[in-house]
Amino acid sequence: MPQGAAAAQNPMLSFLPLVIIFGIFYFLLILPQQRKQKKQQEMIDNLKSGEEVVMINGIYGKIVEVKAETFVVEIAPNTRVKIVRSAVSHKVQ
Repeated sequence: MPQGAAAAQNPMLSFLPLVIIFGIFYFLLILPQQRKQKKQQEMIDNLKSGEEVVMINGIYGKIVEVKAETFVVEIAPNTRVKIVRSAVSHKVQ
């Protein structure tokens, strides 16, 4: 009978390494990525007219108008483009 009890516990112990690996991936990869996305979204939500930004394609511009889902950005004198909020990479310090 003791052998039967050990065989019943063995399948549960075989999943333990998978659970540990998932925990490691969560804390080393998933959680930091979620924090980075949250920080990026907060930065985009706090942008105001007059601030200089870099877009994901590398173009520098100055925000002229802030709308609900877009920005109007001046990339050269008298050259304005309408971009999606998610196209902003970061704010120029």
